[in-house]
Amino acid sequence: MRYVVNDTCIGCGLCEGTCPEIFSMSDEGTAVAKDEDVAEELLEKAAEAKEGCPVGAIEEA
Repeated sequence: MRYVVNDTCIGCGLCEGTCPEIFSMSDEGTAVAKDEDVAEELLEKAAEAKEGCPVGAIEEA
């Protein structure tokens, strides 16, 4: 499974704080997801980041 961050991201940083192994902040101040499959041991943290996004900007790819 992979995640993507759509253009509704407000740059709150919650996803990076929850799962920094997958999400980071771009130079533009919005979140980006690594373009790779989420490792088994990170699936729960990545899903928590997706569910916690206040604007629903994280989607499964």
